[in-house]
Amino acid sequence: MPSTTSIRIDQSLYDQAKTDAAIEHRTIAGQVEYWAKVGRAALDNPDLPVSFIAEALASLSEPHEQATPFIPRSRQA
Repeated sequence: MPSTTSIRIDQSLYDQAKTDAAIEHRTIAGQVEYWAKVGRAALDNPDLPVSFIAEALASLSEPHEQATPFIPRSRQA
């Protein structure tokens, strides 16, 4: 189990994380961690749209057995 650390955040940010966490089926801590990962990746890749970054991170977290293999158009019948 990963170690954890408590931090203080603004109540309005906590409330938004609580709302979004319920929608996304995450814990509140998981929602804040997700935002941090997306934000970090966005800062590291300023030329990429945030929506692309969020989708890429989501696809990386999916189980590999559920992944659809990439088939180039030139090989499709």
